[in-house]
Amino acid sequence: MKIKIIILLISLCPALPAMAQTTDTLNAPPPVLNGLYADPNIAVFGNKFYIYPTTDGTKGWLSTSFTCWSSNNLVNWKNEGVILDLPHDLTWAAERAWAPTIARKNNKYYYYYSANVNIGVAVADKPTGPFKDPLGKPLIPKGTKRGQMIDPMVFVDDDGTAYLYFGQGQCNIVKLNDDMVSCDTSKIISFKPQGYNEGPFMIKRKEVYYLMWSEYDTRDPRYSIAYATSSSPTGPFKKAVGYPVLKGKGVVKGAGHHSVVQVPGKDEWYIAYHRFKIPGGDGYNRETCISPMRFDAQGNIMPVDVFEKVKPVKVKK
Repeated sequence: MKIKIIILLISLCPALPAMAQTTDTLNAPPPVLNGLYADPNIAVFGNKFYIYPTTDGTKGWLSTSFTCWSSNNLVNWKNEGVILDLPHDLTWAAERAWAPTIARKNNKYYYYYSANVNIGVAVADKPTGPFKDPLGKPLIPKGTKRGQMIDPMVFVDDDGTAYLYFGQGQCNIVKLNDDMVSCDTSKIISFKPQGYNEGPFMIKRKEVYYLMWSEYDTRDPRYSIAYATSSSPTGPFKKAVGYPVLKGKGVVKGAGHHSVVQVPGKDEWYIAYHRFKIPGGDGYNRETCISPMRFDAQGNIMPVDVFEKVKPVKVKK
């Protein structure tokens, strides 16, 4: 009789299933890269995924080199080693190797990065490098525009036109020349979306351009990601109010400075980002994570669940 009563009470209590599905905000999935890495740029070339991060773990972010990581499934990642070493490979900067991005065009791989608060470009024949500096100077020198010349993001549109997004304090956009290593800095478009701080990133889905960025400071636990949309890669952009892309919760703090990759041939998207190291991290000790990113029927980016584990993903040849 007691068993029947308990079963009846469970069937009449709608709260119990909801309680069973409550997210455990005191535990989070482990980072995908071993060690301290931030500002991850995720990309797919051929049937492999790649992450190009900032090496973290020094106060003041004084890293001097960049690494590349590869994966066949988004879950298991291999360190491909150093692909650009500032003191060895550059003549104009030796430290503050930050926030790179990459694109493929002209059968080459073009790697854009911050070095001592300038933006440089390097070129390689393979996504794993080694990358070489073709200019011997920055592509975008510090002081070109207001704010810091950091956080480049390269976006190649369907017609082959490439755009560089960059800037802390304000967002800047410039069209790259066909050689991918030059641009007309007099034609830079500068603006500041509400809440914008740094880390711009662009994707295109169903003819809509999504410009995303990081809000607050990377040392702030509130560090998070917002976005705006446009019918053009250069705007004007309308901010999606009430639709934050990603922010921390519970044990996850400072979740931001992201990139996004689409699985080729599918409307399936994943977001790579950093968070404070768990446990004991801060704005100088961050780790790289990946989560699924989804859209609703109206094309809004749905809030990312930072506690959702990524399942293995394969790219068809």
